[in-house]
Amino acid sequence: MRRHAEWMAHADERIMEFLADYGNHQPSQITDGLAELGPEMDYHPKYVGRRCRTLTAYGLLRNLGNGLYQVTDEGKSYLAGELDASELTRNDE
Repeated sequence: MRRHAEWMAHADERIMEFLADYGNHQPSQITDGLAELGPEMDYHPKYVGRRCRTLTAYGLLRNLGNGLYQVTDEGKSYLAGELDASELTRNDE
């Protein structure tokens, strides 16, 4: 079972799942891909970009440059239910 943190949004898991399943993408590509999966996942690209930056600050995603995001090992551990996201510390470098 995945252990959420108060700072997490519903979209966060969908974003990480998409990246884990389909590889590295930019927020606009993530938005398009999620929208194809169902109307309940129709997020605005700016919102997805903000969520990606937040997930990066907590170490669940990595910004590879040019807005391209990748799931980190910590993100994969979270998706597998092995990591409690409430124990993560925000790092805004």
